[in-house]
Amino acid sequence: MVLSALASNGEVIVSRGELIEIGDGFRIPEVMAQSGAILREVGTTNRTRTEDYERAITDKTKLLLRVHPSNFQISGFTEKPSVAELVALSRGTNLPLVEDLGSGCLVDLSEYCIHEPTVRQSIEAGISLVTFSGDKLLGGPQAGIIAGKQEFVQRVRRHPLFRALRVDKLTITALEVTLAAYQRGALDEVPTLAMIRMSNHEMERRSRNFVRELTPSLSMSELDLEIADGESLAGGGSTPEQWLPTKVIRIKSRRYFRFAIGTASSSRANTHTGNSALGRRSPGDRSAYRFRGAGISARGSSRRRAALNACDCNRCALHEML
Repeated sequence: MVLSALASNGEVIVSRGELIEIGDGFRIPEVMAQSGAILREVGTTNRTRTEDYERAITDKTKLLLRVHPSNFQISGFTEKPSVAELVALSRGTNLPLVEDLGSGCLVDLSEYCIHEPTVRQSIEAGISLVTFSGDKLLGGPQAGIIAGKQEFVQRVRRHPLFRALRVDKLTITALEVTLAAYQRGALDEVPTLAMIRMSNHEMERRSRNFVRELTPSLSMSELDLEIADGESLAGGGSTPEQWLPTKVIRIKSRRYFRFAIGTASSSRANTHTGNSALGRRSPGDRSAYRFRGAGISARGSSRRRAALNACDCNRCALHEML
């Protein structure tokens, strides 16, 4: 919608290294084509400079586009213009600069091993418009958010597509509640941030509680349970290769899992049911359930069964023991 409102029938300059595919097979070049804007690629996959943008600007250019690679990484022999360099080019050429931040990170999460640019940083740097998700790292409902300079926000607001794509009142209410928690500094009221910020001590406590509740329902003569250190991802295509330390419960069955030492993790999945959320990993000889984000407030065998029944493990040993 931003491209349709600001650059229809004109050229949009973007680095080749930022022509990404997002969820469900949607690709930036195809989205741009639907907007009526003409894609003008510059640079190469791994290296693009400010001069590449400058050389591509013509009287047909309507907009400069920067896409943050929130769902992938390019490393090694790489180069890309900084935000400050592109802002200077935007001001010098009187062309709007739009940045798609993707994950919608609103606060600095580097303390928790997540290094993502924040929306505030982009807007304060002078970017004309910033687009980002209402869910993902922001932690609210699924929605697309457009923020930035009033002149450009209003141009998008007046576009005919805005009426067709506007969100409903329930989404707005959920987003308002989420943003109000940010304003109050109550970050743990946002489930996504609460899970990211969860301390090692809390994960250890939850793991032990889970083992204690689960043990009476199992035949411990056939199972070994062990709490160990592990890693997890925030998910949602938000933080590629930015792993968070977590706790896992390794479950070994003498009847169902063949013994193997040092085998690598082969799969990762998330399961959710009620107040419980478990991530299952299979390191070959053991099933492992990770506990960053697992709400272990459920009580009673029926709740434990519900948590396990949500697992996609194709009837693992835990199911058989229960």
